[in-house]
Amino acid sequence: MPRLAAIEDLEHLHASLAADRERAGTSIIVCGGPGCQAAGCGAVVEALQAELRGEGLAETVHVRVTGCHGFCEQGPIMLIEPGNIFYCHLKPADVPEIVSTTLCDGEVVDRLLYTDPVSGNKVRTESEIPFYRLQDRTLLALNRQVDSSSITDYIAIGGYSALAKVLREYGPEEVIREITRSGLRGRGGGGFPTGRKWAACRAAPGDEKYLICNADEGDPGAYMDRSILEGNPHLVIEGMLIGAWAIGAEQGYIYVRNEYPLAVERARAAVARAREFGLLGDGILGSSLRFDVEVARGGGAFVCGESTALMASLEGKVGEPRAKDVHTVVEGLWNKPTTLNNVETWANIPLILRRGAKWFAEKGTKGSKGTKIFYLTGQVKNTGLVEVAMGTPLRTIVFDIGGGPSDGAAIKAVQTGGPSGGCLPVDQFDLPVDFDALAEAGSMVGSGGMVVMDERTCMVDVAKYFLTFLQDESCGKCVPCRLGIDRMLEIITDITEGRGRHEQLDLLEELADTVRETSLCALGKTAPNPVLSTLRYFREEYEAHITERRCPAGVCRALIEYVIDPDRCVGCGSCLRACPQAAITGEKKLPHTIDPSACGRCGICLSECDYGAIVLK
Repeated sequence: MPRLAAIEDLEHLHASLAADRERAGTSIIVCGGPGCQAAGCGAVVEALQAELRGEGLAETVHVRVTGCHGFCEQGPIMLIEPGNIFYCHLKPADVPEIVSTTLCDGEVVDRLLYTDPVSGNKVRTESEIPFYRLQDRTLLALNRQVDSSSITDYIAIGGYSALAKVLREYGPEEVIREITRSGLRGRGGGGFPTGRKWAACRAAPGDEKYLICNADEGDPGAYMDRSILEGNPHLVIEGMLIGAWAIGAEQGYIYVRNEYPLAVERARAAVARAREFGLLGDGILGSSLRFDVEVARGGGAFVCGESTALMASLEGKVGEPRAKDVHTVVEGLWNKPTTLNNVETWANIPLILRRGAKWFAEKGTKGSKGTKIFYLTGQVKNTGLVEVAMGTPLRTIVFDIGGGPSDGAAIKAVQTGGPSGGCLPVDQFDLPVDFDALAEAGSMVGSGGMVVMDERTCMVDVAKYFLTFLQDESCGKCVPCRLGIDRMLEIITDITEGRGRHEQLDLLEELADTVRETSLCALGKTAPNPVLSTLRYFREEYEAHITERRCPAGVCRALIEYVIDPDRCVGCGSCLRACPQAAITGEKKLPHTIDPSACGRCGICLSECDYGAIVLK
């Protein structure tokens, strides 16, 4: 493929590739995200290609392996166009029937269709599935339109046209004004206005400036940024090119956490292809823009998601944050003006410049514009990546898109914003998901994690779990974070193990406020959120642990005791055989008993009993 030496070259290539797509017949789109790969999509693709060759359809049916579609629990996933036919949980053995029934006869294979867990009905098309239908998939929808390894796929759907528009029509200041008018705020945690950040960096003194894409997504279970970088890396590169034009940078970095090898591989491949096409380097598309990108792997430290710690890591230093009396837009990487945004933020840039700031600003709320990707997980029927307009109520996400409770237990709370986020009770689920509303409620949007918890969850134990994670990940540089998290964890551990005292609750709140106000970086400043939010909304659970020495959810082992209800026990022996501590005794067909001194409180007997005879005392 020749180097694109001018904007006209890009436009001619796009027109040719788009025409080829228009002429194409049937397309089979297979999700190639990590979840579907783990479920065996590679074998499905191999079987599909072999079957198409055997049936003489290889030239007329186009197979595209794409990035993540979001509904990972249904993988491997296949979409057949035209028709929008959605097949899930595929195996290589299903392929011959798909080819013969759907491709040759035009009929669907009912057994491979998605089953709605609420209605129990089979659903034929992707657009009819509630999980997809109720979303506003602006960024995620692009994943299934491109093979992530193909720059021509990206150009065919209009890729790099926003860059061409900018180079032809906009000066740097006009680009910044357009981003400011859009209302885009950073999608990586704090929600800082992107236009303001860019303007400050452009105005900073000095000719040498840097751009960074933060793909160090460290929240447990979160993979929003990874899904974009793996599925559509050229979208991110195009966003960075536009940012480079606006700010005046010539060098950029994509900083990817070490645990994302597929994202590293696809980002590096995309950078190499962009260079080959003349979209990175000198004189890009015949303009004065000069910009290149390097992909760097992080060491896996959670704290390196913080901007100054990330920059220290890029410089080859220990990934520790520094005081922000001077902002990184003035003194960042190697003490030069630096703009850092996360993957999702950069991915929004080309769409805003292509469709206009007004288009983006029409979605969302007054202070939070556009769409946001969340990872919905926990005790809901439908889990996966969810993209909705900012301002969508939590209730819509959890009960409508998520399908409600997974197994009948009542939903109790949702934690938003990752390990440093807050826990909100179900009576707060009418809150709109935006930066300001969640912050006021004691939580945050953060990077986009959303964990749903039901009535079997102990909220004191939840706070303990996240504090343990944050204690492990704290760099220890500043005293409030290093000692404050340790002390908060000590107090909550006392409470969960039956040593709690009432006066400790006031101390816990005071300590949490101190850590939040005085820590050096965002890790420490947000670490108290799980504690403060659970104290605010679930104080009665703390009180029960302290006053009654009881865990209402039956989670904290030191505060629970299992007993056998003799009226329900039929003496089947299931619990006796399963008990790893040999704490259960009894004769066949007679009520059994549990020795509390020998019981390890593991709960295995509870799960093994089919008669509901094992109860909490």
